Amino acid sequence: MWQAEPATLAVVALLGLLYAAAAIAMQRRPTIHQIAAFAFGLLAIVAALTGPIDYFTRERSFSTYIFQQMVLVFVVPPLLLLGVTDWMARPVMLNRFVEPVARILTRPLTAFLIFAGTFTLLHYPPVCDRVCHVEEFYDGIRAILVLVGVFLWWPLLSPLPEYPRLSYPMQIMYLFLLMIPMTAVGAPITMARSILYVFYMEAPHPFGLTPMADQVLGGLIMWVGQGVYIMFVFSGIFLRWARRDDTEMPPINRQPAATRVLQARHGSHA
Repeated sequence: MWQAEPATLAVVALLGLLYAAAAIAMQRRPTIHQIAAFAFGLLAIVAALTGPIDYFTRERSFSTYIFQQMVLVFVVPPLLLLGVTDWMARPVMLNRFVEPVARILTRPLTAFLIFAGTFTLLHYPPVCDRVCHVEEFYDGIRAILVLVGVFLWWPLLSPLPEYPRLSYPMQIMYLFLLMIPMTAVGAPITMARSILYVFYMEAPHPFGLTPMADQVLGGLIMWVGQGVYIMFVFSGIFLRWARRDDTEMPPINRQPAATRVLQARHGSHA
């Protein structure tokens, strides 16, 4: 059950070595939280692309396949971005050859459309059947999911002030809009009355589910699962927004209204 492609482990090891090499070369050290985030991001890649998740995905479990995608899009990219420091990203993202393209690809609208278009295309039944599960394209499709996930999350978690993050209200709007393409893909899969993906009908299901039940479960993971996840992110952003406003508010404005009225009356009598 536990299997891993050598190329997958090599890429993960290379990312870890590059992270360490950047810190050594620049003689600077990321914070413990940044190191932990990057490490958990690499572990999430390993968990998604090796072991039981990858095994059952290859054994024609559609629901496991969708769960794998959710990890690669909604867990791995945010952790990696939270782990990368500004001084690590700056030499790459401000490179004169990279910056003109990066400025376009990381714009919120562009990043959103790249993700939405790619994610929708990969779940179009003919594409999913003929490309996503073909051995020659298997690893490449997963790499594309991580890449478009980085584009998706960059406007929210950019490590560089030169590439500013969206404001808190716009972050909430951005995530709200993200639910539209996810629902547009997940809802039809969940409510379909026939099997959409022939690939999952060609062999017995590893958990004994019927292809139809597996398809419904996968659709629910995509439709409801991502919705719950995004609501948690909503809550985190809203709390940070409220905390920032409370911190920036002058002390007198944080006093109860009744106290301010009494102080005003006392001042007028004086």
